[in-house]
Amino acid sequence: MRRRRLLALWTALLALLLTTAPAAHARAAEQPPPRQAMLRGATAGMFLHWGMFTAPRHLDCASWEKDVTDGGWNPDYWVDEARKIRASYIVLATFHSRLGYARPWPSKIPGSCATKRDILGELIKAADAKGLKVILYMTDDPKWHDEQGVETLDSAAYSAYKGHGVDLTTRPGFGEFSYDNFFEVMKNYPKLAGFWIDNDNEYWEQHQLYEQIRQLRPDMTLSNNNEDTPIMDMVSHEQKVGMTPPYDQPSAIWTPLPRLTESCYKVPDTGSWWYDGQDRPVSTALNVDRYIANAGNSIRSLMDFTAMVNGRFPPQQEQFLDLMKDYLPPIWQSLHGVDGGGFLYGGMQPGAWNDGSYGYITVSRTDRTTQYVHVTTKPSSGDRVRIRDNGYRVEWIIDLRTGRKFHFDQRDGTLTIKGIADWDPYDTVFKVRTAPKREGVYPTGTVHASEPALTDGDFTTYTDNNGVLPASYTLDLGRVRRAAYLAINQREWSPTYNRETFGRKEDSARIKDYTLSVSDDGTTWREVKAGVLESARGTRFMDLPGAGLRTRYIRLDVPTTWSAATVPAFYRQLRIDEIQVGFGHPLSHG
Repeated sequence: MRRRRLLALWTALLALLLTTAPAAHARAAEQPPPRQAMLRGATAGMFLHWGMFTAPRHLDCASWEKDVTDGGWNPDYWVDEARKIRASYIVLATFHSRLGYARPWPSKIPGSCATKRDILGELIKAADAKGLKVILYMTDDPKWHDEQGVETLDSAAYSAYKGHGVDLTTRPGFGEFSYDNFFEVMKNYPKLAGFWIDNDNEYWEQHQLYEQIRQLRPDMTLSNNNEDTPIMDMVSHEQKVGMTPPYDQPSAIWTPLPRLTESCYKVPDTGSWWYDGQDRPVSTALNVDRYIANAGNSIRSLMDFTAMVNGRFPPQQEQFLDLMKDYLPPIWQSLHGVDGGGFLYGGMQPGAWNDGSYGYITVSRTDRTTQYVHVTTKPSSGDRVRIRDNGYRVEWIIDLRTGRKFHFDQRDGTLTIKGIADWDPYDTVFKVRTAPKREGVYPTGTVHASEPALTDGDFTTYTDNNGVLPASYTLDLGRVRRAAYLAINQREWSPTYNRETFGRKEDSARIKDYTLSVSDDGTTWREVKAGVLESARGTRFMDLPGAGLRTRYIRLDVPTTWSAATVPAFYRQLRIDEIQVGFGHPLSHG
């Protein structure tokens, strides 16, 4: 990605707080601004790639607009379909480099085609009437200006309008043109909720576009694709594939909480992400579980549906939307108004469980004693699922859909839900009531660390090894006490495995090999455990031998991390948010 210039002072400070780390620790940003409330409260959005080149291809906006109107395009259809996936917002991607740079609003700025019909305005009005917001996609890139064998950017007309020569096929020229469009749209659409911006353009940076948006429209949100730009409200991670399980897109996301994040992905299995004229298949299980996975990681799902010229979705996409309309309501309380469990918001451990099972935890924002267990891949055999409880004593468990009460056993740090006969094909959801306070974990202030950020109780601070391995961290329990395990939250600033997408090399900056040693006096040490920690998101556990021991000091030594030398940005890097020491485990039966 291109290097960014230094932004305004507060922006630079925010970048420091969120993405850099001095030797001791870094602190996260303050309370998010009110304009982010909609996005932070959202579970999903609908992404619509739809424009002049939507099949059948059009070469000018007039013919495209005619077919849109003659085909019966109605904004209420989009809004109603978005509500089937419980979307809070719609992102309209029409002014897109590979869709002809078409502008679905009457524009006074020449340079690319624009409709006479105010399609954008109609959509904003229809969405507002039903409680949804509209966000406009804006591209930075002119390189596809003649992809279809016809020039879509009119440099001569724009140059005449500006009174000086501008080549729209260059990045600076297109930057100037698109810059003007930002201001036209901001002025004409007071209920437009924000911009979803594809990467960046040097002209925008040089002319402080984002700072001006903040001044003129402080209500608007800004989202950026594939770059974590501090002045933006949200970073959107474009479609990730190749994970195991395949729906676990969060395992490839590299932006840590509490940053506002989104995962954008196309719902059709194959084909271009703009409509290519075919009714492409939709994998229901894959897309349902992507939705669940993102909710379980506090990530918004921006689902790309590819509308036809008349605005309607191909039949298989409509069938999926109809399925979601009926599928989500019975489990909606577990997906909306919740935080992903196993991270800074608390909750049991998500991820790989017993016998090949996999799933996520969500925690109610209004009642932290309510957690939801989402089993997205059922165990290969048996009628039970076993989950690391992370110190939460369970009082009762029911099937969220049926209300059936389940028997369970809780001991040695593991919750076992028993007697599961009817597994949902996509997501078996259990509602779990826990005691108000965690048990068997030393409270904040009891344990002190060689790096204070490790035990300050604040998951938004972290310690950074600054590329130095082996790394060593010492925990002081204050006096000789019982210690049973360490619960570690590493910073979620890297994917979980080696890959390369969109020119970005990715790898896991997480603990691999480790040893645990203990001491009563801080001088004489004995090693009690050596192991390998899995490269995975969420809380990870290191159990001390013999179900625990008595000691004052515990030392964690990390000689290696998972990242390879081929990915220098993550190689030998290690950041840890928090380490908690457990002295026992909850015991419960139901």
